[in-house]
Amino acid sequence: MLTSLMMGLLLFLGIFVIPLLSGCVPPSPPQLEGPPKGLVWEPRDAEPPFLRERKVEIPAEAKALGHFARGQLLLGQGEFSQALKEYEAAAEADPSNAYLHARLATLYLRKGDFKRALKEAEEAARLEPKGVENRLLLAGLYSSMGEDSKGVQEYGEVLGLDPKNEEALLYLGALYLKMGDYPKAVENLEQLLTLNPNSVLGHYYLGRVRAKTQLYLAAEESYRKALELNPKSEAVLMDLALVYELQGKTEQAIQTYQRLLQSNPKGVWARKRLAELYVGQNKLDEALSQFQRLQVIEADPRETRIKIGLIYFEKGDFERAATEFNLVLAADPENDRVRYYLGSTYAEMKAYERAVEEFSRIPEKSDFFADANIQLAYLYDRRNETSKAIEVVQAALQKRKDRKELLSFLASLYRKAKDYPKAIEVMEKVVALDPKSDQAYFQLGALHDENKNKEKTIEHMKKAIELNPQNAAALNYLGYTWAEMGLHLDEAEGLILRALKIEPNDGFYIDSLGWVYYQRGDYQRAVEQLERAVELASDDPTIVEHLGDAYEKVGRLDRALERYREALRRSKEEEQSKRIRQKIQRLEVLK
Repeated sequence: MLTSLMMGLLLFLGIFVIPLLSGCVPPSPPQLEGPPKGLVWEPRDAEPPFLRERKVEIPAEAKALGHFARGQLLLGQGEFSQALKEYEAAAEADPSNAYLHARLATLYLRKGDFKRALKEAEEAARLEPKGVENRLLLAGLYSSMGEDSKGVQEYGEVLGLDPKNEEALLYLGALYLKMGDYPKAVENLEQLLTLNPNSVLGHYYLGRVRAKTQLYLAAEESYRKALELNPKSEAVLMDLALVYELQGKTEQAIQTYQRLLQSNPKGVWARKRLAELYVGQNKLDEALSQFQRLQVIEADPRETRIKIGLIYFEKGDFERAATEFNLVLAADPENDRVRYYLGSTYAEMKAYERAVEEFSRIPEKSDFFADANIQLAYLYDRRNETSKAIEVVQAALQKRKDRKELLSFLASLYRKAKDYPKAIEVMEKVVALDPKSDQAYFQLGALHDENKNKEKTIEHMKKAIELNPQNAAALNYLGYTWAEMGLHLDEAEGLILRALKIEPNDGFYIDSLGWVYYQRGDYQRAVEQLERAVELASDDPTIVEHLGDAYEKVGRLDRALERYREALRRSKEEEQSKRIRQKIQRLEVLK
């Protein structure tokens, strides 16, 4: 019969990868029955057969036993391939021997030939239908090959023959866990633990079922019972730490990973998780220490080096971050993710040429191509290379069509290039993608304003306010637009006051209110508001110009001239600068 050790090997290679939690000693290998009767020489007369010249037929059972014996010997000598041939010959010689087929199935399994292993296991079960070990092997093979329903059926057959078979209860519970049938998994595992309360694997898998069903406290209890029986079980400690993480019990998770690493300092996965938790707590030095230790124990430390580089980046140590990323790229020059990180690092270092170089090397087929182009666009925009910025954003949009943030960025670039029709066209796409976005309507309205279309400006600002009555910028914009036009001044005042209620210290909103008073002819109140606006936003030439206009109206010509000159120094628009010069010239003549 097959041993439980072979079943453990099957499940390890197959669906479960059950950890060696319990440290069981495997049973002795099975013994063949005595030699077939046909092998016993019963002489027909007194003369030995070797003195006669007649052929003796060797029975099939004898051939099978011979091949089996040679197979056992070769297997002990490590000659697996030759041993397998002998076992095949044994099964061919005695095809009705269930044990030989089962033995052959385990050898095919060891070789990784699951199809032939399954065929032999099925034959063994057919020849000996009440053989529990054969059916356990067959069930495990079905499970490992994804035929879960057949695996369940076979485990059921085993339990029909032996209702207290702990191996079948464990594997059936684990199989139900894999299939997502959690109630049946619990039923079988609890039955196992009733029979054997000291089953480490039983508690472990019951903990996994409970974790899957988000019964985290119950899962903790199962894992702790397993640890009482085997305190150093890596599998149990790992799962317990993950359950702590899922509950947000970060400190307990950290303590559990530390406990695991005490028994196995080379535990790569545990050290990675511990480092990630430190990153999450912003304990970057502790995280860095763990990642640096990972570099020593990992066969391929590139991923760890990347994490170290990212930590240096977060700490603002961009020189060291760049060093780590460059080391990774030296070994793996096609790693576009790291090249993107390196480009971002150079951008932070203000090494813009090198940043552009790295981002530009990321190919179009890469998942990082669009992000790299976005970064390139920002770099070109910063260098006032607007046409190049537009080009790379358009390329990014080929990869990420209908990305609102990309379209909004492209619209802003067209605006910067003073190509208002294209900016409006792109922004209209944003509105179509997100028709409930008050911000999108606000941006579209502002673009129409710059394109000298007040009617469209008013339309879109009204829509923005309709979508969000608390949009202070839209309230102010609409109010100021009417004030500029000298229309609906009472309504304009109401809108601006609503904006100021939301943001009472915004210099631009206060300027708008002052301009409403100016348009009404209430110049003294206009001066009061505009003086306050200049205090809050003195860099804006339009606000300073407005105050000059109000001073002129109340007869404070010196102050008006002073403000006009200040506004002219700050003005960057030629149309505005020309208008202010005319005002200065007019006042200088009056003086």
